[in-house]
Amino acid sequence: MFDLTLTFDNGPEPGATPSVLATLAARGILSTFFVIGEKLARPECRALAEAAHAAGHWIGNHTWTHSVPLGERTEPDIAEVEIGRTQSVIGDLAHPDRFFRPFGGGGNLDQRLLNSRVVTFLRTGLYSCVLWNAIPRDWEDPEGWVERALAQCTRQPWTLIVLHDLPTGAMAALPRFLDRVEEAGGRIRQDFPPACVPILRGQIRSPIEDYVAAED
Repeated sequence: MFDLTLTFDNGPEPGATPSVLATLAARGILSTFFVIGEKLARPECRALAEAAHAAGHWIGNHTWTHSVPLGERTEPDIAEVEIGRTQSVIGDLAHPDRFFRPFGGGGNLDQRLLNSRVVTFLRTGLYSCVLWNAIPRDWEDPEGWVERALAQCTRQPWTLIVLHDLPTGAMAALPRFLDRVEEAGGRIRQDFPPACVPILRGQIRSPIEDYVAAED
């Protein structure tokens, strides 16, 4: 028996998000979509985020460009450009807790995630920083990620998994993964494990030093 929270990063994408939404709707599952700002600015992608929101899924912020981890950026306005701009585009689709997920550069949980300016921006803006504890790397292994994901879920009591609604073909296996979760006794929920939310509504709830770039 284990709990599982599903999240989807890097969309919305017309070639993937509709099938994910259909699969989740057929099973009555709610999740969170962490969207890329520059994608959401496109009308066809905005419509997908609106559909997800209308279905009860939460919409989170996953930076504007998803290009370089924020802990490696030195521009003084990087938080405003990457986070603030995306939040503006999300607009009324945003959850009241203003969910933000940093770009990990391949799923890394290290000091590449944030810098001190970003932390200040998140705290001042009352954002919640949502991390993860499972990365099955579906984007690079569209056929084989299911077994790896299931193994990650079954070895901990509550998994917050990162999948990607990208047109890689990986989401064709989402129904199979959900079948395996059900067979293994997994309970799917929408909320997040507290340990994966070190900043909640602007308040630091657990140590973040491991996720913030060291100052020179």
